[in-house]
Formats: sequence, structure tokens, C-alpha cells
Amino acid sequence: MAATWCLKLQKNQQPLYKNSLQLLVFQRGFAEKGDKNWFRSLFVHKVEARKDAHSNLLSKKETSNLYKIQFHNVKPECLEAYNNLSAEVQTRLHCDKDYPCEVVGSWNTWYGEQDQAVHLWRYSGGYPALTECLNKLRQNKFRKERSKMLISRQNQLLLEFSFWNEPVPRSGPNIYEMRTYRLKPGTMIEWGNHWARAIKYRQENHEAVAYKDLQSREDTRSSAWQKPGWDSTVYYTVPLIRSMESRIMIPMKNSPLQ
Repeated sequence: MAATWCLKLQKNQQPLYKNSLQLLVFQRGFAEKGDKNWFRSLFVHKVEARKDAHSNLLSKKETSNLYKIQFHNVKPECLEAYNNLSAEVQTRLHCDKDYPCEVVGSWNTWYGEQDQAVHLWRYSGGYPALTECLNKLRQNKFRKERSKMLISRQNQLLLEFSFWNEPVPRSGPNIYEMRTYRLKPGTMIEWGNHWARAIKYRQENHEAVAYKDLQSREDTRSSAWQKPGWDSTVYYTVPLIRSMESRIMIPMKNSPLQ
């Protein structure tokens, strides 16, 4: 979730041309510079100064939820034992009210990085809740046992877009697609504005990007192109992207998102 959940030309007046050769010679340096700046102004992308961080402008104000996504690359021979350990630990954390966190979903990657587990956590209370959980988990013995099963791991902190619905538990079976977009620096606002207008074209699958199966995914994505406005959203957002990665995932047996 990402998305794999999920950022502007002003034309000056033309220069006045003079008939006097002497004046043209005298002003040659100035005119060349002026013409060059005028020409450049046609293509320079001018953006108004921002008075707040992009994360504050795009994220929800009414909640203080913070999300963490984990990517764990597991030794192939340890994948089953890892899944069982994860289910046991997550069940314990959910029953312990001293931990202000909950797992939103847990998956194994089907198409993409093999022998990989992906976990999405929600921390109620923002960064203080995250810090509290990390301090308590340092004393948990499962981390040492888990480390023997892993090849590598990566954590990312996420804020949800203001226009995106919060993921809620759902029944299955479903498959999930996570798309990760890496944007050009400074384009997050433009990206968010385009997707806020376009989300209605993908309303049927925007919650954690769940599909019944691969054919359902193909049909849903194709149908979006039949809706007015979707083509312009793609046209304007593709130039903002540096890279995109997609993975198809299957929920673990203990995942709230099935």
C-alpha cells in the first residue's frame, strides 16, 4: 500500500525591435540576454512558495495515525516458520493494550521479490506511539529468533493522503497489488492534487488495492480507461515519476485484510 499506498508558465511581453543599427549594436548584449530570459520563461515551471511541509498539506488533519511498512526478505527454508512466528507475535500485540499499535495487513509476495513478507502497521498517536512501541519491543525475545530467519529487512514510515480511505478489515480470498511510486523531488503536491480528483475513477478498488484474482485485476484496470478523466490523470502524473515498482501479494492467514 502504498501506493504501493502514494506534486506548474508565465509569458512576458515580446521585446521591442529597433530600426536604428547604432541602437541595435549598442543594445546587442542586453537584447540577447533579454531574449534568452524571455524564451526561457515560456518553459520554466513556476511554483508558488509553500508555507508548510508537503506532508502537512497532503495528509489527514483529523487523525494522528502513523503507518509503518516492513519488507522482510526471508530465507526460503524459513518462510513457513517465519509466518507462524509473525502470526503469534501479532496476536499477542493485539491483545496487549500497552502497545498503541495494530497490524493492518500482512502478506507474502507472490509476484515480485520472492520469499518476502510485507507488514503494514498503524500507530494510534503518531510518533510518540511509535517510539513507545519500539522501546518496549527491544525487550522482546522474538526479535532474536526472527533475525535468524531473515536475509534483509527494510522499514518505511508513511502518512496517508487526506483523500484516501483508511484500510479496514475485509474478508477474502483476495490478492493485493502494492505499487510504489518514487517521484521527482518537489512534485508531491502536484501528484496529490491529480490523484485527489482521479480517485473516483478507481473507487472500486482503492482500499488496499484488493482484487478477487488476477483476471479481476486486469478487468478493473482496463475499465478505468473507459471513464472520462482517467486518461488525463495518467498523462499528467507519469512525467512526475522517476520509477515504479509493483508486487502482487497474498494475505497471511492472520492478516486482517484477507
